[in-house]
Amino acid sequence: MKAIRQMQWTPLSAEPHPVTADDLEVSIVMPCLNEAETLDVCITKARNFLARHGIRGEVVVADNGSTDGSTEIAIRAGARVVPVREKGYGAAIAGGVRAARGTYVIVGDADDSYDFSDLMPFVERLREGYDLVMGNRFRGGIKKGAMPSLHRYLGNPVLTWIGRLFFKCPSGDFHCGLRGFRRDAFVRMDLRTTGMEFASEMIVKASMFDLRIAEVPTTLSPDGRSRAPHLRRWRDGWRHLRFLLLYSPRWLFLYPGLLLITLGVGVGAWLLPGPRVVGPVTLDVHTLLYAAMAVIVGFQVVAFAAFTKIFAFSQGLLPISPMAERLLQSITLETGLLIGLGLSMLGFAGSVYALGAWASNHFGALDPVQSLRLVAPAIVALTLGVQVVFTSFFLSVLRMPAK
Repeated sequence: MKAIRQMQWTPLSAEPHPVTADDLEVSIVMPCLNEAETLDVCITKARNFLARHGIRGEVVVADNGSTDGSTEIAIRAGARVVPVREKGYGAAIAGGVRAARGTYVIVGDADDSYDFSDLMPFVERLREGYDLVMGNRFRGGIKKGAMPSLHRYLGNPVLTWIGRLFFKCPSGDFHCGLRGFRRDAFVRMDLRTTGMEFASEMIVKASMFDLRIAEVPTTLSPDGRSRAPHLRRWRDGWRHLRFLLLYSPRWLFLYPGLLLITLGVGVGAWLLPGPRVVGPVTLDVHTLLYAAMAVIVGFQVVAFAAFTKIFAFSQGLLPISPMAERLLQSITLETGLLIGLGLSMLGFAGSVYALGAWASNHFGALDPVQSLRLVAPAIVALTLGVQVVFTSFFLSVLRMPAK
């Protein structure tokens, strides 16, 4: 079957159009690592597509260290080969795109699972002014045996849903290996990852930078290779999820932290007057201590969100929104010191009050239930005061201008 698929396509003997580097409209980039079985048919389909539609373009093979003769096959088929030393799926694509000369770039896997002879929907959307055009395999059709059931019904849908929730991305298929984009938009996105999570980073960054994103149906066929794919489902799935979490401080830090603070304050205020009975259960100072812990931990997690945001802004990893910029400008060192000092004084006053209650008992044994109702809020206020002070100093360090 493999031989039949390759014999159906005969390499062209010349480029679709003899053009100069400045005259190219479309570059079709294929990342490649030992794709000798399918590379020829993919290149030929792509070149026939360019010739059939009269598109000034090129086919670029970004070779990531192939040892099976893929480089020679690509050259014979009429592609331009770009060696990429840095290992990884994302690194190969980035290297190929940097070498591409077209205004628009279409990237697709070189395993013959995507039809390079049917790329016109991508070109049309790019010509309409879209910055990123994603393929959607769930809308276009997934042929039998083309995608494992675990990926089709769990992995891809769940990771796509998380990405849409976290980043408001319009794509319904985050991990489609066929996508097109403007080369200048790719430069603007400044993608950093080198592995399989590169696919998610592109969509996330495009959404963050408010780029125009479109989606077209794409058919996925079983790949034409006899070897196992490079994809490692659990490792690469975790890398995608990890990337989505790390690039969303709101969902990783801010929202969980605010939830902890809200629960801690609510439960603590509910238990301060006295024990509460819920059905057969009596909640008392032991639950109050856990509520106090939730407030302290929640504040620290919220602080991590601020640290992460400022670091990401300063390193160019995330674009800064006008609202975030105004918020950060309102949070000054002096404001933080005043708030921290106020909380510390409140905690100190509570501690003095608790000490007075102990003194009235001649510093003897106290009822732990009653004393904890005085001491727990004071400890929380003192701890938060110290945290706010040092958090303010650290935020100021992160925001210091650097050459």
